[in-house]
Amino acid sequence: MGKHGGKRSGAGRPKGSLSETTQLIKDAILKAAEEAGGEEGMVGYLKARAIDTPTAFMGLLGKVMPTQIEGTGADGAIKVTGLRISFIGDDKPDG
Repeated sequence: MGKHGGKRSGAGRPKGSLSETTQLIKDAILKAAEEAGGEEGMVGYLKARAIDTPTAFMGLLGKVMPTQIEGTGADGAIKVTGLRISFIGDDKPDG
């Protein structure tokens, strides 16, 4: 036992888990995006950001995309674990 009420020294949150404060902030951000999107919720909010700030949106998309292409799976499907996106020209789409 450690010196702090029976816990082992060094025993804390499990690796990869979020602190309570971090989780509260994450939940608040997701709720704000949901509400800002109106009837379409978070999808509506993200669609608007894709149009008015495409560079920032693509950066966000890059964060949620896999990171490397590994080849084909047993059933012939390609397993994508990476993606590189390059921008050429204007920051805003035509239209």
